[in-house]
Amino acid sequence: MIRIATTIAAAAVLVASAAQAQTPTVKLDSGPVIGVVEGPANVFRNIPFAAAPVGSLRWAPTQAVKAWSMPRPAAEAGPSCPQPMNADNSPNSGGANGPTSEDCLQLNVFAPKDAKHAPVMVWIHGGGHRTGSGWIYGGQNFARDGVVVVAINYRLGALGYFAHPALTKAAKPDEAVGNYGLMDQIAALKWVQRNIAAFGGDPKNVTIFGESAGGQSTLALLATPSAKGLYSKAIVESGLGWVTPKTLADKETDGVKALQRAGITASTIEDLRALPAEKLVPVSDDFQPFIDGKLMTETATQAAVDGHFNDVPLIIGSNSGEDSLMGPMTLGAAAAARIPAAVKPAYGTEAAAGDDTLARAVFTDRVMGAPARWIAAKASSGKPAWLYYFSYVGSRFPPSKTRAGHADEIQYVWEYWGRRTPMSMVSAKDQQVATLMHACWVSFAKTGEPKCGTQSWPAYTAASDQLMEFGVMSGVRTHSRKAQLDAQEASTLPTLALVGR
Repeated sequence: MIRIATTIAAAAVLVASAAQAQTPTVKLDSGPVIGVVEGPANVFRNIPFAAAPVGSLRWAPTQAVKAWSMPRPAAEAGPSCPQPMNADNSPNSGGANGPTSEDCLQLNVFAPKDAKHAPVMVWIHGGGHRTGSGWIYGGQNFARDGVVVVAINYRLGALGYFAHPALTKAAKPDEAVGNYGLMDQIAALKWVQRNIAAFGGDPKNVTIFGESAGGQSTLALLATPSAKGLYSKAIVESGLGWVTPKTLADKETDGVKALQRAGITASTIEDLRALPAEKLVPVSDDFQPFIDGKLMTETATQAAVDGHFNDVPLIIGSNSGEDSLMGPMTLGAAAAARIPAAVKPAYGTEAAAGDDTLARAVFTDRVMGAPARWIAAKASSGKPAWLYYFSYVGSRFPPSKTRAGHADEIQYVWEYWGRRTPMSMVSAKDQQVATLMHACWVSFAKTGEPKCGTQSWPAYTAASDQLMEFGVMSGVRTHSRKAQLDAQEASTLPTLALVGR
């Protein structure tokens, strides 16, 4: 009988040990969290990194989260920040669906098992600063390859990048206003500095990376003095790069007009903060980081010219079909007529193919391709920069799709096919491109240099003008689309308030 009892007790210990192995626990500066094991990763979701920006904290600088004492479950994703959602619960333009809440300042961590001093990558999602969420992305394969990944949320839309005279009046004298999403990102990076070692990450080896609005946010962080020291490397995927300056006064005027268009009559800080979040979600404006005078004192474009960029190793690039942002409609003569006359001679081949082809090629180069090359050239005067061009079109797409659309590279960078691409649709070539691109990003996070594949990827200089193309035949290209990108620079740079800088 004693032997049976001993056997049962031993079995209970083994079960308990196994259960504990499947429920990794980490003690944060705010309290303990209990995650879950998923393949090669210890995964922790819905970790608050800041206080809920509600009530008096709506349109206020990010505040510290209230500590907790009991272990907090961290296996399930939290809500997305308030944003327009599809009525049928399908993913929206930023890939998000499901519940939303203003209490959304949380992050997800994917850590290698038994990690020690592992490199860290902090992902800033895209979505036009209006949609998207950090929980969408699965970082198990980064963890498999020895990298801790943190995917964050930040305030969006009229709750994230909004200025109004009432907000400015209510702010403290030394308090920044307007760039609340950027404040959240900085708060998340500070959280990483304080807590990532508990997951086995190295706070001295942090790479920030993001796509679209996340790439633009990464550029803004490079240009924001208070973010310096919170990261050591940066990756910008389709993150624009040329920004027309807007001041706080400009944005205050925009904010008043945006509320009027939405039919909102509230004008005091109390009335604005009393509005239900769903009333603010439809408010439409130019949501993005801007010159508020305190947090951001110049645009990322101006900072690049001034030499004020945080001098860290950089990867930056764009896709061959960024014009997917323009939608599927056929662009006609009106779109072609808006192209500056000085730019058109560089696009003879595209013009011969028709107005739609011309307008789309000019958009792709003007909005993403030329700015990426220009930023790489400016950044290359300090720590090295690497330029890429993503042209690969997945085998699951019809032959009519000939260019890589905006955000298409994300699946390849993460080597993660997500909710909308079953593995049965992933070909051997798709996987090959993903393995290569993912390895480049992992190598950069570990060493500060993208050593990947069998062909070296040289650092960018304006003189050599070399980039890595990720395509059907990946490799280094020299003077890629040089005439077109040169024409875009000559046409656009004079419009960005860079004279004398």
